[in-house]
Amino acid sequence: MTKDSAHAFASTLKTFKTASGKSGKYFSLRELARQYPNVDKLPVSIRIVLESVLRNCDGQKVTPQHVEELANWAPNAERVDEIPFVVTRVVLQDFTGVPLLADLAAMRSVAQSLGKSPKAIEPLVPVDLVVDHSVMVDHYGTPKALDLNMKLEFQRNNERYQFMKWGMQAFDTFGVVPPGFGIVHQVNLEYFARGVYKSPYDKGDPPVYYPDSLVGTDSHTTMINGIGVVGWGVGGIEAEAAMLGQPVYMLTPDVVGFELTGKLREGVTATDLVLYVTAILRGEKVVGKFVEFFGPGAASIAVPDRATIGNMAPEYGATMGFFPVDEMTVAYFKGTGRTDAEIERFEAYYKAQGLYGMPAVGELNYTKIVKLDLGTVTPSLAGPKRPQDRIDLGHLSTKFSELYSKPQEANGFNQPAEKLKERYPLKEAATTIGNGDVLIAAITSCTNTSNPSVMLAAGLLAKKAVEAGLKVKPHVKTSLAPGSRIVTEYLTKAGLLPYLEKLGFYLAGYGCTTCIGNAGDLTVEINESISKNELVGAAVLSGNRNFEARIHPNIKANFLASPPLVVAFAIAGNVMTDLMTQPVGKGKGGKDVYLGDIWPTPKEIDDNLRFAMNAKSFRANYDKVKTEPGKFWTSIKGTSGDVYDWPKSTYIAEPPFFAGFKMQPHATDAGFVNARVMALFGDSITTDHISPAGSIKESSPAGIWLKAHGVAKADFNSYGSRRGHHEVMMRGTFANVRIKNLMIPPDENGTQEEGGITRFQPGNEKMFIYDAAQKYMAARVPTVIFGGEEYGTGSSRDWAAKGTQLLGIKAVIARSFERIHRANLVGMGVLPLQFRGADSWQTLGLTGDEEVDVVIGGELKPQMDVKVVIRRFDGVHQEVTVRLRIDTPIEVDYYKHGGILPFVLRQLLAA
Repeated sequence: MTKDSAHAFASTLKTFKTASGKSGKYFSLRELARQYPNVDKLPVSIRIVLESVLRNCDGQKVTPQHVEELANWAPNAERVDEIPFVVTRVVLQDFTGVPLLADLAAMRSVAQSLGKSPKAIEPLVPVDLVVDHSVMVDHYGTPKALDLNMKLEFQRNNERYQFMKWGMQAFDTFGVVPPGFGIVHQVNLEYFARGVYKSPYDKGDPPVYYPDSLVGTDSHTTMINGIGVVGWGVGGIEAEAAMLGQPVYMLTPDVVGFELTGKLREGVTATDLVLYVTAILRGEKVVGKFVEFFGPGAASIAVPDRATIGNMAPEYGATMGFFPVDEMTVAYFKGTGRTDAEIERFEAYYKAQGLYGMPAVGELNYTKIVKLDLGTVTPSLAGPKRPQDRIDLGHLSTKFSELYSKPQEANGFNQPAEKLKERYPLKEAATTIGNGDVLIAAITSCTNTSNPSVMLAAGLLAKKAVEAGLKVKPHVKTSLAPGSRIVTEYLTKAGLLPYLEKLGFYLAGYGCTTCIGNAGDLTVEINESISKNELVGAAVLSGNRNFEARIHPNIKANFLASPPLVVAFAIAGNVMTDLMTQPVGKGKGGKDVYLGDIWPTPKEIDDNLRFAMNAKSFRANYDKVKTEPGKFWTSIKGTSGDVYDWPKSTYIAEPPFFAGFKMQPHATDAGFVNARVMALFGDSITTDHISPAGSIKESSPAGIWLKAHGVAKADFNSYGSRRGHHEVMMRGTFANVRIKNLMIPPDENGTQEEGGITRFQPGNEKMFIYDAAQKYMAARVPTVIFGGEEYGTGSSRDWAAKGTQLLGIKAVIARSFERIHRANLVGMGVLPLQFRGADSWQTLGLTGDEEVDVVIGGELKPQMDVKVVIRRFDGVHQEVTVRLRIDTPIEVDYYKHGGILPFVLRQLLAA
């Protein structure tokens, strides 16, 4: 912060008073509105970003022009202005946090090698990492599952956890929440978020306070939008820049207002609501936009329900799903153990800023308004391959039956209809298995396990089911993985945990588990039967992601559902059971039991909610992060010192992104010629398809490398856990078992071969993408990838961009890009190029054996036109104009420096 006199808007610095008479300073948006009257009609989310721009206006990174541009935000305008948004803090999860920590450690190594102080590399804002992505459901259906899974987790991840412990002692502002506490987004909601903040460097009396804001290295960071915090997911690459003092740069967004009216009907859950919202907003094409909820329906929704809706913003494609601060937010802060002083300051600050209260209809200006009457929402699931594909509960059985024999391009499974009802014996389980069988039923993921109403509903349904004599089918793998220990505590106090356990839902771990592909394996016999009989099995989970091969490589149909529906489908055992008309199962005396017989009433849920919001419990639980981190964590010995010594490891290695680093960037020509095509992809290629995720196959390039380095198959662990080692990760890039490179011709039945393969040119030789990349790089031949709509949709996986760069791919040319992945490609020095109009690689008639030139005329500029020349083997040339998706001036600088990390490192070392 500069001195008041040096600040271009010093007159906006005012004082607010709390209820008990304490004072604080703040940069007043109401005062700014005297100069720019438009401010009072801005969406709340834009005003919170504006406060950061106003407060951080230093004339260098943030200028008075930036303040003026955002203060004059118009609902419908061409979005060309760039906002430098300085965030309050950064949150990480361990899969994305470890490579980020590795990059920081590598920067310190570079600083030391150049004779500079390693301490020049230090996060300038608080950084919190929660270890939540590493626990796997190896053990389930037993009271010992939690202990056994955690024991395995620590055995597998010892080297990673040693590295994190080094980071905790090496960096002053870097904290770690050890395994076994919860999922980052729930911990963020319940514990990290403190309402309003002041800088530790601010010695003023009174100091300047400002709202919480953040970026996180997980796309579901948007869960925090439920308590009025502006924040979203970014790649680890952008998060590092934010940690090291760079503003998060973005184009001024559109803000879609979502007006909620009415109230949910009995039996309809927050999960059902969020699946409706997701389907509606995907249809509205809100990618890259803020969504802000308002109206009487929004005001009536409890904070956990708001957080559930905010959490799934990546699924509907928005940057945020934001709910303003109001009485509900304050009540949530009280119930989750924030201090009286924090709550008082939080409420006083937001009221002083004019940011308190749910906006009424017509009060603020929005780009567009979407409406939903909560009374129209019905029980739903989503799937079988995408979270936006909502299905009414009563239509699931017919939908699955239809998709079973539909072609793959119609989202189907391309199986002969006559095989649908066939069943096959399982000797070990003394039962049979067939299509549509629920093989995994998992109460998991941040989305729903943070929400007491749906978790208590699951417990109540389990209680009624057990009392009615119902049991879970033997082929179902059941698991309970709450988002924090608080959930187990209130389920225990309500007397509901024993009933979940009786149905096999024993506590398996505190982490994301099934939702990120850590479901653990199925039995050998089930896996063999799926493969041999080409079965389309199902998973039902209370998660937010159900992309192909994410949950389990052998389970093709994955459905998102509320926790009580997860329990109900575990009992029914097959998704072709219509739970609206058919029995869930047979209970005592062979009596048919229907879903309506065991579904909890609103009163039963409300009566148990008192166990869920207990301030003392929350404080006691999170105090243990420092006082009782757990015996496993305490026993880990990390190295010490300011610079990491990079011991030999197959988990952590010094990343190659700073090889040959010099203080001056070597000039790079953005264009290139004679490039070969690495892949031709269709629509909705996700970061799960691109980035290494889930289990490592023995026959894959990564599996072969691990075996060559003495790692047994049983110790492969997951790609996510090995994100700190580039040799594993680059071999796993584009290696997903379900990815389809359309350069490979389909077989005689029209079925497209799956897996990370390509045709090497010249010669048309089929091989792994990794192997082809090595050959092209050895021959100094650049490569490109062609994609369709929504390239890079899904989680904010920085390795999707890092792996692309390390494989020598110079450009990705697609119909459209998902927000985070586009930014990450630029951040790694890869050109994102977007087709214009109706152009696509299909309209160009590409087959993959062409050569490609990318011609950039003159100086590199944001969103400029670029010429792509296609040269075919018969000598025919074709030219097409595409748009450069380097969107902002700062991204041009990043690209010229070879990426965001070298750019930031040069700045820090120069200072």
